[in-house]
Amino acid sequence: MSELPDFRRIFDEHAAFVWRSLRYLGVAERDVEDHVQEVFVAVHRRLGEFEWRSSLRTWIYAFCLRVASDYRRRAHVRRERFPSEFPEPQLNPNQERQVEQREMRDRLIVALEQLDDAKREVFVLYEIEELEMKDVVALVGCPLQTGYSRLRAARKLLEESLHSAPQGAEVVRGS
Repeated sequence: MSELPDFRRIFDEHAAFVWRSLRYLGVAERDVEDHVQEVFVAVHRRLGEFEWRSSLRTWIYAFCLRVASDYRRRAHVRRERFPSEFPEPQLNPNQERQVEQREMRDRLIVALEQLDDAKREVFVLYEIEELEMKDVVALVGCPLQTGYSRLRAARKLLEESLHSAPQGAEVVRGS
């Protein structure tokens, strides 16, 4: 049994992964920061229970799945409040490229929202987070062949959804 790294190191190594995962699992960008914190509060509380039966990343992803699922269930009861003043926009020399990347990511997120939770979770874990299918099915709790079936169905639906999207919107593993 390996010794767990300290919590600060876990946070530093996995924060971007948690942020990205929550966003792809349907947490609105404006709410991601709060839910990243919720994931790490849960990780901190349960860190002593980690038994190394999976990788630490896979274990943390299980918290992401639960937090995102709870978020999607509560989505209908949230109320937005807009600020009275909006900040001045800042110009960035790479702004055009960043806008293109953001638009591609936004198209992917919209397409992912069309998938049911089971297909979405398998696709995000396998294609975006690049987990092995054995780890994916362990996380989502389904047989191996069901995982591959969900992945094929998700790919097909996403391809259909993105087919009419502008050039450059294809889904690439690890994006």
